[in-house]
Amino acid sequence: MKILLIYPYCLEDRLQDYDVRVVPIGLYYIGALLKASQHHVEILNWYNINKTPERIKEILKEKRPDIIGFSILHANRWGGIEVARIAKQLDPEVKIVFGGVGATFLWKLLLSHFAEIDFIVMREGEYTFLNLIKCIEKGDYEHIEDIRGICFRKAGKIIKTEDAAFIQNIDELPNPAKYFEYRHVISSRGCPWNCTFCGSPRFWKRRVRFHSPEYFVEQLELLYKKGINFFYVSDDTFTLKEDRVIEICKKILERKLDITWFAISRVNCVSEDILYWMRKAGCIQISYGVESGSEKIRNYLNKNIKTHDIKKAFDLTTKYGILARAYFIYGSPGESWATIQKTIDLMHEIRPMSTIFYILDLFPGTALYSDFKKKFKVSDRIWLQQIEDIMYFETDPHLSKDTILAFGEKLKSEYYASLHLYVNSIELLDKKDLYKLHSDFCSRLGMTFSHGDYARLDAVKEKQKTAENLYKMALDYQPDHRAYLGLGIIKQKESAFDESIRILSEGIKFFPDSEPLNTCLGISYMNLGQYGKALLCLLKFPDSRQAVSYIAKCYKELGDSEKESAFLEKLRNIELM
Repeated sequence: MKILLIYPYCLEDRLQDYDVRVVPIGLYYIGALLKASQHHVEILNWYNINKTPERIKEILKEKRPDIIGFSILHANRWGGIEVARIAKQLDPEVKIVFGGVGATFLWKLLLSHFAEIDFIVMREGEYTFLNLIKCIEKGDYEHIEDIRGICFRKAGKIIKTEDAAFIQNIDELPNPAKYFEYRHVISSRGCPWNCTFCGSPRFWKRRVRFHSPEYFVEQLELLYKKGINFFYVSDDTFTLKEDRVIEICKKILERKLDITWFAISRVNCVSEDILYWMRKAGCIQISYGVESGSEKIRNYLNKNIKTHDIKKAFDLTTKYGILARAYFIYGSPGESWATIQKTIDLMHEIRPMSTIFYILDLFPGTALYSDFKKKFKVSDRIWLQQIEDIMYFETDPHLSKDTILAFGEKLKSEYYASLHLYVNSIELLDKKDLYKLHSDFCSRLGMTFSHGDYARLDAVKEKQKTAENLYKMALDYQPDHRAYLGLGIIKQKESAFDESIRILSEGIKFFPDSEPLNTCLGISYMNLGQYGKALLCLLKFPDSRQAVSYIAKCYKELGDSEKESAFLEKLRNIELM
C-alpha cells in the first residue's frame, strides 16, 4: 500500500511559526511501524503549503496514495479537511484517516459533518492504524469493527469501537530514527499531572510510559550520525524519574555524542544531580510552566506547584549554566491587574532568561473546555466555525479584549525592560568541570543580545553592554570562540579597532583555523589601513566568498591591480557556483 502521512496547515497565519512548523513525533513512529511492515510510506510536512496551494494537487497527483493519514492537533483541522477534499476529488477511492489529539476529541463531529473523512484513529495510533491498513489492503471491511480504537461510518451510522489498550512496552516500536530525520524527540509518553488547560490528562489518561535509556540514546545516536546535533526533547516532564534521566545523560557522554538539546520539566521535578548531568550531556535550555504569580490562579489551573519550588528551580537551573525559560499564561479566571502584578513580581524574583506568554484558550479534551460547555450549554458544533480556539476571556464578562491586550503588553514590557538586570545577577556554580560549559552558556546568551532575538527588540535595554559583559564572563571561565568573535565585532562597531585586534588575535591563538575570527581580524586591520596585515589573515581562506571580496579590496588599496582583478574574477566564479 502507498501511504502518505500529512501534517496539514493551520487556519491562521503566525508572525512566528516555530510552534506549528514541526511534524508531531507520533507521525514518525507510525511511519516507522508501517515501513517495518513493508509498506511504502512518505511523511509530508505541509504546515505552510497553503502559501502555494497549487502544489497540493500537483503532489497528490504525483504520489497517487492509497491511504492518507492526517495528524490533527486542533488548529490544523481545517487544513486537513481541505486537503482531504482535494484528495477525494482527485481519487474518490483514496481512504482518508484522521488521527491525533484534535481528531480524538472531535471524532463524532468530524465524521458527522465531513464525508471526506473515512476513519478516525483514537489516541495512540501505531497498531490501530496498521490493523486498519491490513483490512483495507485485503478489502476486508467487515472486520474493521474488530479493530479497537477506531471510528467510522457504517450504514448511515457512526461506529466507535472499544478503546485500544496503550502499548505497554513502547520500546517494541521500531525506532523511527532508522527511517527518518528529525530533531524533536521524545523519551516518554503521557503526563501524570492534571492541569485544567491541557488535553494530555484525557488523551493519555494520566499514564506515563518510558522508553528505556538505551532505546532513546540509540535514537539520538542514529540521528547524530545523520548530521543532526541539536534536539528538542519534547517529553511533558523529561525529569520525572531522576535515575533514568541521569542514566540517559551518562549514555550520551559514553557514546561521545557532541550534541546540544532543550528539555521541558516541572519546577518540582528537578534536583542538583539531574541538572548537573543534563548540563554535562549537552542540555542548554529547560522550559518550565510557571503560568502565574498568583497561587490562586495556579490552583484554578490545577498546576499544583508552589512558589518556593518555582524560585528554587530557576535559581538552580541558571547556576548550572542552563537557560531557564518560563511559560506564563494570562487572561485566566480571576485575572486582574493585581494578579498580573504578582506575576511580574515573581518574574523579577526568578529572573528567567527567556519567556513565552500565552493567552489562556480553550480546546476540546481539556477540563476548562468541559466547564465551558456545561456553563454555556454549547455543543462541539461550535468547532464547525472557522476558528482555531476559544479564548477564555471571550467567555468571561469581567475581562475584555482590550484588558487582555493591556495585560500582555505590561508583562512583556516589564520583562524586556528588566532582562539586562536579570543577566547581571547571574551567578554560576564554582565547579571546575563545568567551566567550559559555563563559558559556552555565557557566550550563547551573549550572542542573543548582540546578534539574536534580543538584539532585534527595541524594548530590550543595554543590549550591547549586556552582550559584552557576557562575552567577558565567558572568557573568565575558558577560551571560547563565540566570545572572542562577539567581543571583536562589538569593538569594531565602537571603532575601537586596536582593541578589536587584540581580542581577535588572542582568540586566534586558541582557534587558529577559524575563518570568522581571521576574517574579522582582517577587517579590523583594513579599518586601520594596515592592508598587508589584513591579507595575512584573509589569504588563509582563498576560496571563501567573504574573504575573497576583502582580499580584492586590500589589493586595490595596495595598488596591485593585477591581483585585484584576479580575485574579482575569482569572486565572480564563486558567485556563479
